[in-house]
Formats: sequence, structure tokens, C-alpha cells
Amino acid sequence: MPTMYDSPAQFGPLIPSLIPASSIERAIDIARSSSQLSAAAHPSARAAVRELVRSMNSYYSNRIEGQGTHPLNIERALHQEFSDQPAVAYLQRVALAHIEAERLLENQVTAGESALSSGFLRAAHQALYARLNESDRTTDDGHVIVPGELRQEDVEVGRHIPPTAASVPRFLERMDQVYRSGDKPREWHVLLVTIACAHHRAAWVHPFRDGNGRAIRLQSHCALWKLSEGMWSPNRGLARSVDDYYARLHNADMPRRGDLDGRGNLTTAGLVEWIDFFLDICADQVHFMGRMLELDGMKRRIEALIMFRSAHDKALRPEAILPLYHVFASGPVTRREFAQLTGLQERTARSLLSRLLATGLLQSETPLGPVRFGLPLDALQFLLPELYPEAATKLE
Repeated sequence: MPTMYDSPAQFGPLIPSLIPASSIERAIDIARSSSQLSAAAHPSARAAVRELVRSMNSYYSNRIEGQGTHPLNIERALHQEFSDQPAVAYLQRVALAHIEAERLLENQVTAGESALSSGFLRAAHQALYARLNESDRTTDDGHVIVPGELRQEDVEVGRHIPPTAASVPRFLERMDQVYRSGDKPREWHVLLVTIACAHHRAAWVHPFRDGNGRAIRLQSHCALWKLSEGMWSPNRGLARSVDDYYARLHNADMPRRGDLDGRGNLTTAGLVEWIDFFLDICADQVHFMGRMLELDGMKRRIEALIMFRSAHDKALRPEAILPLYHVFASGPVTRREFAQLTGLQERTARSLLSRLLATGLLQSETPLGPVRFGLPLDALQFLLPELYPEAATKLE
């Protein structure tokens, strides 16, 4: 007969008593590499990357749940353009809800709220599902997801039987006792390990009837927010290794393997394996983004994009290369300044500027305002190759 979990005493360890030196070194490298991203590009260009990552997070987190939609559909939803196909429109609404919830939760972290609390996890669930109407949050078996509500019934999740519904609040309280110590100043490499542990243990508790994975990934993203500044997120890596993701979560669900496997009721070795997997995902994402934002590399990719497009679009000219790189590296300029940077005659420069704005390579808040660097989906295969390759696929 399977074990019935109803006491937090069955929950340990929440953090391994001994973390391998290799794991600590990896976490230190993640923290160091992530902090260096703040020096890459101008803040306005980083803001464009941040918006892209937010949409990308929505795409990948929903894809993990088998509900991904094409990035172009997400882009259209951001402009309130919804498909006349009900199934596609539903996926657009789910994606948009995720983006809006993530933005709200990031702001809460910026304002000083702890992302590692069970209250924040419930807020993540609330923020996501409160943005969907009742029909959009009704599951295939007819259950209506109540935003932020803890589950009221016992469940089975694959081969895992989470704690009884009545005991869930006690398990969440125990998580708060351990993980909310993260409210106190700690070095980032320690906090990275804590975030990894909290991700698994929240999944193990399975506090909501539905929507646990999305809410937990929102929490992990926001717990990393002050380090990542939204420039990278584990979602991309988790979605690209989804079988390993679920396998490592499952392995850490297991009971202790013997006298050499820690002192808690659950496997310490499995939890350490999960921590290493999570850190590997984070390391891959932050190093990848570091390569993408390296200035010389971006200059070459801007040149490749413009040269390719100018061969097929007479309104685009090679003279756009240096001004575009300038706004990426140094920030917004006035339209007059951009035109001067092209070295073209005034009328030709204005025409080029208009074309760059029309394609989204430049953006502006107002019809006559300064222009800043843009990252349209159809340019990503040049500007940020492999970051979001699904954006370049054909929309069926």
C-alpha cells in the first residue's frame, strides 16, 4: 500500500545538509555570469530582450503542459488580435494571461515581496487563472480551476501520491519555515540552490488541483528576477529537456534509498540530482544569453540581417547597420540623429527610418519620438539565433 503523506515530518530534507562543491561552483558561476549581463547593451535594448523573454516564457511554460501556440499567435494576442478559430483563440488567451501574470508578479518582487513564500505561490496561481474566464479554466474532466485555491481533495500524479488535501497547509507552512529564510540576505549561489529545492518540493506537495506546474515555474522565474532581471529564465531550458525535467522531478520524489542517502524521509541523492539539473539549465540559459548580447557578435548579426534584407527589399539599405548597432549599444536617439548617423541625404534617410520602424527593427513611443532598438519575431533568426527558433517556423 502506498505511503500516505500527512505530516511535514515526512517531508525532509527540504535542503540537503551537504551540497557538493561542484554544485556550489556552478551556482557561483551562474550568479557571476548573470550579473555581467547588466553591462551588455543599453538598458532600452535589454528592455526589448526582457519583453521577448516574457513572451518566450509563456510559450515554453505552456508547451510543457501541452498547450503551446505559435509565437506569432502570442504576438497577435499582445495586440488584442485573436484567431477566429476557438481552439487557437483559447491558447492565445492562456498565453496572454501568463505574460500579464508574470509582469504583475515581477513588479511585486521588485517592490520587495518574497517570491519563495507559499503565499507568493498562491498569488502566482491567482494571477494566472484570475485572468481567464470560467470556460477557459475548466479542465477536460469538468473541474473549474479556482484561482489561488488549495486543492480540496486527495490526488495521484502519475506514480506520486502527494500529501493529503487536509495536510497541504501544514506542508506549505513547513516550506515557509525553511525557504522564507531566503528573505534574509544570502549569497546568490545559496539562493539558487534554495530556489531549485523549492521548485521540486512545491511540485511534490502539489498544492493546487490543477495549474501547479505553471504556478511553480512562475514562482521560480520571479525568485530569480533580481538576479536575472528578466534577461533569462529556466523555462526555455526546461521545455527543451522536458523528459529529463519530469524524470528528475520524479527521481527526487522517491523515498530515502538507504542509510547512506541522508537522514530525511525522502531521497537526498535524488534531490541533489534535481538541484544539479536545475543549475545546469540555468547555467545554459545565462551563458547563451551572454553570447547573444556580446556587442561584437550583435554587430555582425545586425550586418548579416540588413545585408540579407536589403538584397530583397529596396527600402532597406546597408547604411542602416551602424545606426542600428548604435541604438542597441548606446540607446535611443532622436529621428534626426538617426538620419544623420546613416550618412544619407535627408529624404533617403527618412525613407529608411520609416522602413525600419515598419519592420519593427526600430520602435518609438510616439509618431515623432525618439527611436530605440526592436526585436521583431521575424528578425530573431538573425539577431538572436536559436533563442526562440519556433518564432521562425511557418504558422499553419
